[in-house]
Amino acid sequence: MREFKPLDPLLHSQLRLAVMSLLISVEQAEFTFLKEKTESTAGNLSVQLDKLEKAGYLEIEKSFRGKRPLTTAKITSHGIRAFEAYVNALKNYIS
Repeated sequence: MREFKPLDPLLHSQLRLAVMSLLISVEQAEFTFLKEKTESTAGNLSVQLDKLEKAGYLEIEKSFRGKRPLTTAKITSHGIRAFEAYVNALKNYIS
C-alpha cells in the first residue's frame, strides 16, 4: 500500500499554487504580470503574496518606476523546495 504524504496547505490554494507555478520558471515577476496571468483581483493577490512571503516561499520587493509603485516577487530556494515537494506528493496521489 502506498503512503500518501500530506499536501502543503499553503500551496493547496488555487491562487497561491498559480503564483508559485509562474514564479518557478522566471527570475522574478511584477505584480501586474501575476495579476494578469492569474486573473486575480489586486487585493486578493496582495493577500496571497503576503502569506507566501511570510512562509519564506517568496521575496517581495517594493520600489518605484518613475513615480509609480512597483512590486516584484521572486521565489526563494525554500519556496522552490516546497513547490517541488508539493508536486512530488501530488504525483503520488495520481499515479
